[in-house]
Order: sequence, then C-alpha cells, then structure tokens
Amino acid sequence: QVRLVESGGGLVQPGGSLRLTCRTSGFTFSRFSMNWYRQAPGKEREYVAGLTSDGESITYADSVKGRFTVSRDNAENAVFLQMNSLKPEDTATYYCHARDYFTPGANYWGQGTQVTVSS
Repeated sequence: QVRLVESGGGLVQPGGSLRLTCRTSGFTFSRFSMNWYRQAPGKEREYVAGLTSDGESITYADSVKGRFTVSRDNAENAVFLQMNSLKPEDTATYYCHARDYFTPGANYWGQGTQVTVSS
C-alpha cells in the first residue's frame, strides 16, 4: 500500500521557519521524482519545489526561490522542505507528490499538512 505522510506544518510568525517532512512507503522511492505542492483556500494547487530521483535536478517556483530548500534522503524514503523567511502568502496546505515519469499511473499524493503564517 502506497503511503505518503507529511508532517511539520503549523503556525509560525512572518519571518519564521518550518521544516516539512514527507515519509513514504509502498513504492520504490529511489525511482521517483518527488515534489511539493501547496493549495491556499480558494486557489488552485500550485507547484512549490521538486527534485529528480537522484536529486541531481532541483526546481523551485519563483515565489519561493531563495527561501525554500527541497532535499531527499533515499535511505529514509523521505523528502524534506525547509522553509525560511516565511510570509503570510505562504499559508496553505502543503502536499507531497511522488511521480515515476517512466511508469504510467505511478503518481501518488499525500494528505497534506497545514502551514499558517500569521502574527
């Protein structure tokens, strides 16, 4: 059974930091590209950051460049999102996403973790 479980969300003041973790099981983690998405109330889900299966290629949304860092640990089957200098507009539910681009249908989502940036 495929599982992606996010943790680390919470309430933080503007300028603060949080580290999100997505722990996975039920699939060959090292074969999958891993991504973070977010969805704010009333808005569409948007891409935040992601990295390839080997971690060699990393991309970020323009809105988070220089503030967020995505990383993975293939030994732990986990992906992380370090979020610094948080802004109120970063408030959203953050979702972990796994995709194997070479296997049709290999596309999995976590349940999300809430991040609220407010004073």
